[in-house]
Amino acid sequence: MMKALIIEDEPAAALNLKAILKQAAPDIRVVDTLESVEESVDWLRANPQPDLLFMDIHLADGDSFRIFDAVEIAAPVIFTTAYDQYALEAFKVNSIDYLLKPLNTDDVRRALAKLRRLTSTERSDYGSRVRTMAVRRHEDVFLVHVRDRIIPLRREQIAFCYTFNEKVTAYGFDGAAYPLDKTLEALQGLLPESEFFRANRQFIVARQAVKEIAVWFGSRLTLHLTVETPERIVISKARVPEFKAWLRSLHPVE
Repeated sequence: MMKALIIEDEPAAALNLKAILKQAAPDIRVVDTLESVEESVDWLRANPQPDLLFMDIHLADGDSFRIFDAVEIAAPVIFTTAYDQYALEAFKVNSIDYLLKPLNTDDVRRALAKLRRLTSTERSDYGSRVRTMAVRRHEDVFLVHVRDRIIPLRREQIAFCYTFNEKVTAYGFDGAAYPLDKTLEALQGLLPESEFFRANRQFIVARQAVKEIAVWFGSRLTLHLTVETPERIVISKARVPEFKAWLRSLHPVE
């Protein structure tokens, strides 16, 4: 019996995949269904590795590639995603299997058949390609399209990224605004965690832009940056410990 782990933050999509597996691969047992990066990291640290993982790219708390930063995953991974041009290009270049949502039985059956044909050496190589792709995902330069021009925006120029009305804008340390064609979730995966922090649903902030931190109502924090922001940046009480740990990682206590 092959053991599979599903990492998917949409309950309906997870139930659909489980139903498909029951029909297409009765020899596969789903050991658990997880919804976030944090939950997945905790599970993988506490349990034996499954034989196979189905992993959605965009989870509630960020890019699922972040899981590879925290734990070593040896099992083959089949990624699931809605159409994402950048992710699909990465998968094709690295010969990584993926399934487009909504999933269907034939596609799942084909992906499983392909994995079953792999030798132990090929399976190991496949896992190595997945890990390499995850580690190399950070981008140093973003191409910003403004009217009839393309402006290269270097990562170190970014003070914060902000989303409003489904539009994402990066703001430079000079206060200039750069419209981006990526979601905030996609940017979170492309910007290194050592330099950038997802403050809330609307903001990703650069470490170098944090000027001052204040305690706000309900044990929350507010951030004041070196540049003006469209609205107050609030970090929830639940995320305060993670934010403090992120700051300490650069400024260790003597």
